[in-house]
Amino acid sequence: QVQLVESGGGLVQAGGSLRLSCAASGRTFGSYDMGWFRQAPGKEREFVAAISWNTDIIYYADSVKGRFTISTDAARNTVYLQMSSLKPEDTAVYSCAAREPEYRLYREARRYRYWGQGTQVTVSS
Repeated sequence: QVQLVESGGGLVQAGGSLRLSCAASGRTFGSYDMGWFRQAPGKEREFVAAISWNTDIIYYADSVKGRFTISTDAARNTVYLQMSSLKPEDTAVYSCAAREPEYRLYREARRYRYWGQGTQVTVSS
């Protein structure tokens, strides 16, 4: 029902900033909980941030709290991940995901039904 496409990845020096975008198409008039996840080589996919369909609830991984900001633009059917004070440890493929909302917001990747293909973020030292 929903297709997701990430953009905005690239190469940035440590301490720099980058904004990722996730554009939704298809049944974009629906309401979804949205999440950002990342996976680095040799590591498991990990949670980064999530936002509830009505933006009332926002979760961040401890590793990015205070540096990353998740937000939405309903008119553009887009969710963003603003990343600042980037570290080499942030290097990964970043993917956005969507799920039908429930009474709670999930951090687990397995709870999300729809996924984008991912965008590469590389932070150099």
